[in-house]
Amino acid sequence: MAIRKLLLLLKPIDPYPFLQTEGASLIKNPQVLQYLESRCKVHKNAIKFCQEILSKKPVEWKPISRNDLSHPIRDVDMVITVGGEGTLLHASHFIDDSVPVLGVNSDPTQAHEVEELSDQFDASRSTGHLCAATVENFEQVLDDILFGRVVPAKVSRISLKLNSETLLSHALNDILIAQPCPAAVSRFSFKIKNKDGASSPKTVNCRSSGLRICTAAGSTAAMQSAGGFVMPMLSRDLQFMVREPISPGSTASLMHSTFKPDQFMDVNWYSDHGTIYIDGCQVQHSVQLGDTIEISSDAPVLNVFLSHGISQIRSRY
Repeated sequence: MAIRKLLLLLKPIDPYPFLQTEGASLIKNPQVLQYLESRCKVHKNAIKFCQEILSKKPVEWKPISRNDLSHPIRDVDMVITVGGEGTLLHASHFIDDSVPVLGVNSDPTQAHEVEELSDQFDASRSTGHLCAATVENFEQVLDDILFGRVVPAKVSRISLKLNSETLLSHALNDILIAQPCPAAVSRFSFKIKNKDGASSPKTVNCRSSGLRICTAAGSTAAMQSAGGFVMPMLSRDLQFMVREPISPGSTASLMHSTFKPDQFMDVNWYSDHGTIYIDGCQVQHSVQLGDTIEISSDAPVLNVFLSHGISQIRSRY
């Protein structure tokens, strides 16, 4: 399909409005202030650069702030996000499997900066794991796409049913089911079932700080930080982990594993209140005592242009 009409989705140009309050900065450390102001400048320059490149190409494009995006994205051939992982995640909740997306990391982490400032503060910028481009290679990546030299990868997402009703939001990275208060105990049980009706022989009863389920794309995010393993990017499996289980006993080995595309996880919620967090804080749904949650990889895939070789990431498990 020829790509002629694009949507340019932008992280807000001033991502740190808290820096100024009635003319006075809320940040007192001059090094931190200089660092954050530098990040704003780098991001603004990246947006300007991408717009200049697009203006030279035989395409029609329209810029929009991600904060102004409120309806499903239709009638475009491709979405380009300029920001980081969060901007691409935000876009994914408005895109089905018919519109490919290219992520541009506008403010990548600078290794030398992190090293120089490590004793002062964390100078990490954007990881942009799913972003195939930066300002350094944006034009080349864009040309490869426009001339059909590369195709998007089909990246799995998570489908959710709450009390048998399908939720419209699909997770690209992960979901977390937990009490709204992080200090409260979450009580729930789960069982892995086959879509043909068979199920695992064991119901796993849990008291913990919650349950996380991730896609292959999300396995390098919170799941890996919690001790999970990195999955091949194009895997359709889902990985799950019970967070900080209390006295798991004989079921400990069942609290971190994967399930296949022909399976789903059936969760029963036994706390008074709970929240399903989809892709961090992107989308939230409340759950109540007695609710059931069905989790699978039945969601439409997201077509994402990935960096060369990223789909070949091997599992570290």
